[in-house]
Amino acid sequence: MVETTRRTQVVVAGAGPVGAVAATWLAKQGIDVILAEAGADAAQDLRASTFHPPTLEMLSELGITDRLVEIGLKAPVYHWRDRASGETIAFDLTELSDITQFPYRLQCEQYHLARMLSDGLANMRTGEVLFDHRLAYFEQDDTGVDVFLESPMGIEKVRADYLIGADGASSIARKWLNIEFDGFTYPERFLTLSTDYPIEQAMQGVAYVNYVSDPDEWLVLLRVPKLWRVLVPAQESDPQTLLSDATKNAVFDRIMGDGAQVRTEHRTIYRVHQRVAKKFRDGRVMLVGDAAHLNNPLGGFGMNSGIHDAVNLCQKLTVVLGGQDAAADEQLARYDRQRRTVTYDFTQSQTIENMELMRGGQSEAHERRRDALRKVAADPALRRAYLLRQAMYESLDQAAAIE
Repeated sequence: MVETTRRTQVVVAGAGPVGAVAATWLAKQGIDVILAEAGADAAQDLRASTFHPPTLEMLSELGITDRLVEIGLKAPVYHWRDRASGETIAFDLTELSDITQFPYRLQCEQYHLARMLSDGLANMRTGEVLFDHRLAYFEQDDTGVDVFLESPMGIEKVRADYLIGADGASSIARKWLNIEFDGFTYPERFLTLSTDYPIEQAMQGVAYVNYVSDPDEWLVLLRVPKLWRVLVPAQESDPQTLLSDATKNAVFDRIMGDGAQVRTEHRTIYRVHQRVAKKFRDGRVMLVGDAAHLNNPLGGFGMNSGIHDAVNLCQKLTVVLGGQDAAADEQLARYDRQRRTVTYDFTQSQTIENMELMRGGQSEAHERRRDALRKVAADPALRRAYLLRQAMYESLDQAAAIE
């Protein structure tokens, strides 16, 4: 029998950006929290790199936005481009300057946020970070949760009031709760290549964020502080072929010619899913981020929506644990209603729509989507509504309106 080694109010499993935000938010409210991470450090995941304006507002409440801005790139303008015709449709987030002090996307790799917050949490009176501690199992009852953490030294049992599962797509928390994770996996893989080659010299007028439509090979081209990153669909199933120089050369040949001159810093293949958990909360255990939902990266909604989950949940937990609301069950039930509804109605539908626009083609449906985007860009009222949606303000308003 494993003895309880410590007592805390909340255990957060997973020290990615979403888990680190949740743990830091709670600790800043004086709530005792343990952030447990299976790895030896906050993982250097290279996929998510876009912070939307309302996310930057939330992170400013944690005192971290200024530090991210110092190392990131401000991208107020982003482009939808047609590869064949060269047509560019631009959207400028500075049009939202009247509602936010951050009228831009910030391009900055997500691991910077996770590491900054994890380092800061370790120095907070009510915070504790346990690396090399994997969530192995838990048992909950009416008064709390026994959380079993596996480390190189064995199994520790922590007694907590609540457990937050921020432990990613293969969430142990979700699996032990036996919560269905409905959706689908895209048939193609995604290939990401990063390079310090000055692509902006080869593609004049390129923005820091570009979605390039093409029936043969759509792509996302975006800039992070030191590198350009290119995301393309990969039909080939052999990893060795996908990561080869021949594939790299072919991708950059189609972007700018002579791909052989381009040296890459990273080459990564991954599967992309559209999935949503049947519920985001079971008793005293809540799911946030990739543990609760997955979507394709087009639009940069994944990490941002996960951070929105974390802030929404932690605001409610702060009220519950502070004894300000006796209706704890209803508070947490509302978290589930708000965030799960928004995930279905906005994040999933918008990312699927973005994918269809990117895939392109000569079909009438694609031309209708293209015409609609042109109309939006040309009309100030439609354009503002579109920017509010793409910047994720609309989804936050929708969630707040759900009782």
